[in-house]
Amino acid sequence: MPAHQSVLLRESIDLLAVKKEGTYVDLTLGRGGHSSAILSSLTSGHLYAFDLDKEAIEESEKRLSAINKNFTLIHDNFRNMKETLLSKGVTQIDGLIMDLGVSSPQFDVAERGFSYREEAPLDMRMDVDKPFSAKDIVNTYSLEELTKIFKEYGEDPDAYKVSKLIVKEREKKEIVTTTELVEIIKKAKGPKTLYQKGHPAKQIFQALRIETNGELDHLKQVLADFPSLMREGGVVVAISFHSLEDRLVKNAFRSLTVIEGSRHEELPISSEEAPFIALTKKPITASTQELDENHRAASAKLRAIMKKEK
Repeated sequence: MPAHQSVLLRESIDLLAVKKEGTYVDLTLGRGGHSSAILSSLTSGHLYAFDLDKEAIEESEKRLSAINKNFTLIHDNFRNMKETLLSKGVTQIDGLIMDLGVSSPQFDVAERGFSYREEAPLDMRMDVDKPFSAKDIVNTYSLEELTKIFKEYGEDPDAYKVSKLIVKEREKKEIVTTTELVEIIKKAKGPKTLYQKGHPAKQIFQALRIETNGELDHLKQVLADFPSLMREGGVVVAISFHSLEDRLVKNAFRSLTVIEGSRHEELPISSEEAPFIALTKKPITASTQELDENHRAASAKLRAIMKKEK
């Protein structure tokens, strides 16, 4: 299994300021980078970590067990965080981290179908037990539905052109591999793709991944649920990798940490009433050293807030 480097690890752990007796939640376990760092600081405390990927659960269990036994791994969608924690008797937590997006091993293992650079089945499921995959979207969604997700989730200016060609090509034969789809995208976009920065399929693949896994809807649920779970002094850290995620996080955090003078209809509370304090006035991004070691950190943005102590 390819190694996974946790993005903004030091910055995340510094902000969490882990208490040895505290209760912490990692919503995106992955290969256990952030969870390992948290667990290393716990003595009587406990860590709860969620992931949809069974391989991630299995890999991380070995890694975390070598540190201590104060953890519970949960194979479930993080949108169910609140009800799952409550079912385990956890009503208050001291820290929450969500490292959004796809982990390196999911991209690097070609057969998972996340990468537009590798020949693979058109899959993109984070939970391989789910029946619905990117192939189903590409081959069954209408022209209007495809255009909508490519425009909204991929922010691709050629959403309609790509969707139209997909619909035309799938009438000839089912589109089943990543490379087949990449060639259609390139053809739809035309010669200009040769002069564009970045891969021409990047935004379309992002949109398909988000739609396949319902990522933004799940994130919205978590952002609505976490405030009631946080103990006074508790910290929430969110790392996002594209503008759609970051916008949701930014708006949710801002609504809980209103700054004096920013009151308006969307933010109906004053700074005195705001239940959280912003720990990051602007998002934290990767250092030059981290970027040299891990190019996937380039788009990462970290935001953090802390629940006020009365």
